[in-house]
Amino acid sequence: MKPRQKRAAIIGGALLALGVAAGLVLNAFNSNLVFFYTPSQIASKEAPQGRTFRIGGLVQAGTVVREGVTVRFTVTDTAKTVPVRYEGVLPDLFKEGKGVVAQGQLGTDGVFTAREVLAKHDENYMPPEAADALQRADKMRNRMAATLAQGEAGAAK
Repeated sequence: MKPRQKRAAIIGGALLALGVAAGLVLNAFNSNLVFFYTPSQIASKEAPQGRTFRIGGLVQAGTVVREGVTVRFTVTDTAKTVPVRYEGVLPDLFKEGKGVVAQGQLGTDGVFTAREVLAKHDENYMPPEAADALQRADKMRNRMAATLAQGEAGAAK
């Protein structure tokens, strides 16, 4: 083999190894990528079936049911709700009416099976996505109330 052919073979081998390494890194990154969805997004079928993602919002008051190590509760963004099932020990800060983020998968029955539950760590903490979803839901509720009030006022005349 001539020196020129050896050099080309070495460069080709290095490029091939670099391509394989980049492919493995991208595959690992894609496998560990976890998206965040709100209950409203899940209700509108934006969340993936059979893939791990995070759901966030508030634990709806009166929905926490403990059955041994299994806990069932409902997460809400004040517009829509999603039932959640979790097996394990909940964080000490987990309470009804407080912020929560759960990671797991959505079943075909519409129940989110959580593998991990995270509770807020202080009075002001809420994931930005959850806070944004709560604000949007609150604005929508206020617009609907204003529209209904206008309709009732027009009907009274």
